[in-house]
Amino acid sequence: MHKAPQVRRELSVQMRARRLAAGMTISQVAEALEWSETKISNVETGRTKHPAVSDIGLMLGLYGVTGPERDAILDLARKSRRRDWWADYDDVLTGAYASLESGASSVRSYEPAYIPGLLQTTDYMAAISQATLIRDPAAIDRMVEARTKRQEILERPDAPDVWAIIGQHALELLIAHDRELAHHQIEHLLNMADRPNITIQVLPTSAGFHPGMGGAFTILGYASSSEGIVFIEADVDGLYLVKDEELERYRKYHDRLVAKALDPDDVSGYLRGLIT
Repeated sequence: MHKAPQVRRELSVQMRARRLAAGMTISQVAEALEWSETKISNVETGRTKHPAVSDIGLMLGLYGVTGPERDAILDLARKSRRRDWWADYDDVLTGAYASLESGASSVRSYEPAYIPGLLQTTDYMAAISQATLIRDPAAIDRMVEARTKRQEILERPDAPDVWAIIGQHALELLIAHDRELAHHQIEHLLNMADRPNITIQVLPTSAGFHPGMGGAFTILGYASSSEGIVFIEADVDGLYLVKDEELERYRKYHDRLVAKALDPDDVSGYLRGLIT
């Protein structure tokens, strides 16, 4: 059985392709259906967690999609509405990121201040939750549970390829906060880096100016499509970029950061030096 995130992603790809085939812009579709442009965009990026089958039908009608092709896409819409694990964590997870990440075949990220979420230990998760002024122990436990559930994608047979670039400052903050916590978190990074689908680099401050100075970003790629999504996190949800030129720009950013960061083969020695 196909999982809802993959189905939802396939639906979004199909809906964008049908709009383009009809020669329509998002603005034109929104005007014709008397919807907001955001609503159309959310369907095409997969941010709409439970797309209404009736809405998909209206869009397909506007695009002139009929017959078996229409039936197949409507079937995708029905399957995409299945409830997933993150629905149980709406109190601590905002937006559609967990869903979009769950369906990704590649996750490329740059994090200047934090250890990337997929590579965090539970103790690190709890510590940063407390640092961001979450005081209720139950809320912290919920946050840790949700982040741990996110990491289950790394245990799948089709686990995504992960390429994480961590800023030196993130490691310095970790060590300054708690050396014992740092020891366990860095050991975890070393273990994760041994996996064939995970690459970890460290961007030293000596690298000077670089394209990531604007902040953290994640590029999600999908096996079923050459398209992807750039996610820029904020305190409440974040920014999702899907235009071809935006994706290309951030891919170039990541490639440039890869070139400026420590070689993956040198990272283990660097990390071990921090805790010995």
